[in-house]
Amino acid sequence: MSDLIAVAYDDLPHAEQAREKLVQLHKEHIIELADVVIVERKQDGKIKLHQARNLVAGGALGGAAWGGLIGLIFFMPLLGMAIGGATGAAMGSAADTGIDDDFMRNLGEQLPPGAAAVFVLIDKRNPEKAVPEMAPLGGRLIQTSLSPEQEEHLREAVKAARAPQPA
Repeated sequence: MSDLIAVAYDDLPHAEQAREKLVQLHKEHIIELADVVIVERKQDGKIKLHQARNLVAGGALGGAAWGGLIGLIFFMPLLGMAIGGATGAAMGSAADTGIDDDFMRNLGEQLPPGAAAVFVLIDKRNPEKAVPEMAPLGGRLIQTSLSPEQEEHLREAVKAARAPQPA
């Protein structure tokens, strides 16, 4: 089961920094991301979604592999890989799995102009390792699918991670 966590930041650069850190934690296998999206509320009040690009890349890679295999069968592996890669990329960009766009836009409307939020759909997490990494980036928790007890535990862990450590 996946958990949704949304954290608001004062501006887009801080939200981008948080997304980069989440992706790094994913690569280190500390968390397992199903989706990560930045929702930006521009100065004019319009909402812009910055979707993750990994679905398109994964689709292109898988499509190229299948296309190459089918191309080998018909003695045209390069053409098969090209067609498979293009088809996989198109399918990956068209398949909008993960967090509902309308939900993110509605929550984005509550952000002040110029602010941004990071929406994360996490399949597996290791809060003991992830929270200390993310806490210094700041932000405020605006939405979760966690139980009230888990959410309170997360808030307290973030508060403890931000507290100055005795020298």
